[in-house]
Amino acid sequence: CTVPGHAWGELRHDPTVMWLGNWKENINGQVKYMQLAAMSSFKGKSDRSKYNKAARLCDNIDKIRASYKKKLTAKSVETRQLATAMWVIDRLALRVGGEKDTDEEADTVGCCSLRREHLKFDPNDEGSDNMEIELEFLGKDSMLFKQTIDFGATMYTENNGMGEQVYENFKRFCKSKKPTEEVFDSLTPTILNAHLKEIMDGLTAKVFRTYNASKTLQDEFLKTEQLSAWSSLTAAQKVVEYNNANRMVAILCNHQRSVSKAQETQLENIGGKLETLKEQKRVLKAILKKLQKNKTKVIPLKKSDKELVEAATKALEKAKRMKEEAKTPAEKIAATKADEAAKQQKRDTSEAKFKQAHLWEKIPTEEQAIKRIRTWTDKIAKMELDLKHKDDNKEVSLGTSKINYMDPRITVAFCKRNEVPIEKIFSKTLRDKFNWAMAVPPNWEFNADVGKQT
Repeated sequence: CTVPGHAWGELRHDPTVMWLGNWKENINGQVKYMQLAAMSSFKGKSDRSKYNKAARLCDNIDKIRASYKKKLTAKSVETRQLATAMWVIDRLALRVGGEKDTDEEADTVGCCSLRREHLKFDPNDEGSDNMEIELEFLGKDSMLFKQTIDFGATMYTENNGMGEQVYENFKRFCKSKKPTEEVFDSLTPTILNAHLKEIMDGLTAKVFRTYNASKTLQDEFLKTEQLSAWSSLTAAQKVVEYNNANRMVAILCNHQRSVSKAQETQLENIGGKLETLKEQKRVLKAILKKLQKNKTKVIPLKKSDKELVEAATKALEKAKRMKEEAKTPAEKIAATKADEAAKQQKRDTSEAKFKQAHLWEKIPTEEQAIKRIRTWTDKIAKMELDLKHKDDNKEVSLGTSKINYMDPRITVAFCKRNEVPIEKIFSKTLRDKFNWAMAVPPNWEFNADVGKQT
């Protein structure tokens, strides 16, 4: 190494990569990289350039689609397979799929590496006129892609979508093939990637995914914001609609996640609290009726929870002292058990307080009862929204498309247009990462003009 006081293996000028340095760690022998932070101006320019490149497709997408649709009926098998792969990448958002050492890596699959065993025609045995194919394979990061595509559906046939022809092509490509044989046997990732670059400079399957993700998000906003009831929605309800649009993009890109035990427990807890709130509202209505009839003696009152709170606080303080003073293994075990018991006592106290949160310590007035019923109605509505949002999104990863595929300027414009705090959509990390996108006006659009920007 020529740098005094340093022992780098080599100094290299390589403008094609984004890392600053790399080294091989001594446990698994993997190469690790040091890169600039996500919020750096260098990364910001790279992100902006990526989304602007995707926006260039707005001007070219009709020509690209017309070209590959025409080739779907070509006599040449190679041309027909190339056109079918283009349709799949565009409409189903599949990755190209590269060559790898299957002895070393999981059997992940993309468009070019689809095998006959990954396709099941007419999965529900509906008859010969059925145009459904069930696609099932492991995609990137070994995430299962399992979707039944109805190529005869309106979404794939309207505006000369050619879904029926694509189905016929798949039947033709799969005819007489063994389960382990490739569907696109005349096509390689190299050929497909070269073809994409011929169409548009810098075009890749990822650019298609970025374009389709951004366009889908913007189109979903357009549909919902034109509804007559849109202006009366609260900011929280608009966030739910945003997440619904985000979920459509995540489904398109097959961004899934497995449901953890913690998520299931959380959903059960929210469901339990929701039922308690509904029961409490029924009690409040009954209290109002009793007040109106002047039957105040039978109205339930809140029991003092002061002793429970004090006991839980003392238990936590005692457990903390035990942990600080513990020296022997036996003392440490005892301190840990005391800490767990104190935390459980605190949870029980919180639950006891929640169960009687709707009551008063003395007889309320009718006005107080009416006001509390309204408060509980709002709480129930908010919790139902929260439960629906968490349940709808439990198997879908909204973050992947938000970080990598949806142009952040669409989201910023949506928030400004609808007076939704950006903090409700983007975390602090994402706000720092996309600080370059924060200045766009409320009427900003993802279109061909964006693609012309540098």
